[in-house]
Amino acid sequence: MTSTTPRKPVHLAVYDTFADWETGHTTAYLARAGYEIRTVGPTLETVTTIGGLRIQPDLALDGVRPEDSSLLILTGADLWDTSDDLAPFARKAREFLDAGVPVAAICGATAGLAREGLLDDRSHTSAVSFYLAATGYKGGERYVDADAVTDGKLITAGPTEPVALAREVFRLLGVYEGEVLDAWYRLFHDSDPEAYAVLEAAGQ
Repeated sequence: MTSTTPRKPVHLAVYDTFADWETGHTTAYLARAGYEIRTVGPTLETVTTIGGLRIQPDLALDGVRPEDSSLLILTGADLWDTSDDLAPFARKAREFLDAGVPVAAICGATAGLAREGLLDDRSHTSAVSFYLAATGYKGGERYVDADAVTDGKLITAGPTEPVALAREVFRLLGVYEGEVLDAWYRLFHDSDPEAYAVLEAAGQ
């Protein structure tokens, strides 16, 4: 009898002013692919999203270890730009990347990573280049004007690109590949009916 190693969970950071819409595609399809999604808050106290949804975190940030995770997802939030409250999440991202565990960041979370110095030597994207430039970071020459960018184990995306963020996550984790990955993106980004047929044929 052969045994399979269960997939490690995906950790989704949640905090007050969390941008609800930015990770729905990613977490839904990771869950469908067999990943457990565990929410991580600053503490175990309930947080409230921009849309007014209340989330009870599964874990507090200080209890999350890279070796227990497949991926850390950081979403946008007003707090990234109005306080230092979320800086511990950027430091946790450094811990993950140092351990070779992927991190995906979208919207304001990219600014948090910039302030932490994690974008100085990695290709990356965000909303616009001058948004990150305002952080004073040193990685401006590595900025790429694209929907989403993967450099090694780090994925970055702008606030209008939740589908592209998901595409890069699926590629990095091997959830979808090749024609199926392309079809998934075309279906959800472009509403391409031909893409649906490709996914149906692949059993997705």
